[in-house]
Amino acid sequence: MKFLRRLFKIGQAEVHHTIDNMEDPIKMTEQGIRDMKEDLDKSLEALAQVKAMSIRAKNEVEQYGNTAEDYTEKAMLILKKAQKGEMDATEADRLATEALVKKEEALGHQKRAEGDKEKFDQNVVQMEGNVQTIKHNISKWENELKILRSRVKVADATKSLNKQMAKIDSNGTISLLERMKEKVNQEEALAEAYGDIANASKSVDDEINRAVDVKKTKATSELEKLKEQMGLGNSPQE
Repeated sequence: MKFLRRLFKIGQAEVHHTIDNMEDPIKMTEQGIRDMKEDLDKSLEALAQVKAMSIRAKNEVEQYGNTAEDYTEKAMLILKKAQKGEMDATEADRLATEALVKKEEALGHQKRAEGDKEKFDQNVVQMEGNVQTIKHNISKWENELKILRSRVKVADATKSLNKQMAKIDSNGTISLLERMKEKVNQEEALAEAYGDIANASKSVDDEINRAVDVKKTKATSELEKLKEQMGLGNSPQE
């Protein structure tokens, strides 16, 4: 039993290996459909031939039946002639007997033709069933082929995309992009830090200038000098 199971597994592996190395599934399916159509043509040709033989056998049944009736009528006519004295009675019996022998031969051929016709009719029924099965399989696999074409397109597109993504990842592009993103974040943070420092220094200068008010002090000094030049001096105190 172990040997048989091992042999079965080996067979399965061979089948899977064959399938994996198979040609384009679309082309293989198309070839299979063409083969089925060839089988259909051959089956239709064979069916037509068997139907022709059945028709011929049917015609033979009718023909031999008519021949048997004809010999029966001839035997009766011969006997009537002998009865009327138009023929010798012995000769009439001989000819009538020969006619009846011919009748039996015709009936034998008729029975054989009936057997042939019955056999051909059975063959026709069986072959018509085979033809319908082949037609059904062709229709089924033509529909399957349409679906298979769509599935292959999707599979190829998916495989191409996944392959491209795998190549991108293997080349470290994604890692590079992540590092670039981190570097940009770092540069932005550094720029913001420098901005905070600059704003802090500027704020201190502004506070100093507001406390001293250089412009106002300078303007007051200039006013005093101008008054001295004009001899105005300070206004009297009250």
